[in-house]
Amino acid sequence: MKLQKRDELNNLKVQTRRKEKIKKENVDKKWILQVTLIAFFLSFFMSLISENILANVPLLIAILITIIFIMLGILFDIIGVAVTTSDEKVFHSMNSRKVKGANIAVKFKKNSDKVSSFCCDVVGDVCGVISGSAGVTITVLINKSIDISIIPVGLIVTALIASFTIGGKAIGKSFAINKSNIILYKFAKFISNFYKG
Repeated sequence: MKLQKRDELNNLKVQTRRKEKIKKENVDKKWILQVTLIAFFLSFFMSLISENILANVPLLIAILITIIFIMLGILFDIIGVAVTTSDEKVFHSMNSRKVKGANIAVKFKKNSDKVSSFCCDVVGDVCGVISGSAGVTITVLINKSIDISIIPVGLIVTALIASFTIGGKAIGKSFAINKSNIILYKFAKFISNFYKG
């Protein structure tokens, strides 16, 4: 029995090494460079815009903008997970019947690693960073309006932003896995209004 388990473990290790070797050969260095540059510029411009806007708005508007960034991060995380967990065969069938957006869904599915990386890592994480920096602005605005140094406003704001982001993404991931085909189809159909491919 122990020998059989050891053989199964060794087979699993061999299969894993083969997959790792194939993945190393297929590493798209150009994509890695592109996604890194996109993340830098997207983060830079979104941070610049949010800091300039948030510094000059009332507290409630600053909170609303922060909630929008949190929701955007959750939405793109849902899309990224849906793309990786959806069934490509469904979209080939829809594409053969010329259903609007199905061709784009097939392209997204074929490039699911890149689409997921862009949605979850680039947009999702950039929104997370920006909502975190927005939390600093909210803390300053709250401190100006109530002037109580006993309450750790910064800690509370940071904890609220983190908990809403993490909780929202946890709920979103479960939803994305269960409704992956529908989410990918609706996203692809929306994108098809701007891109004909």
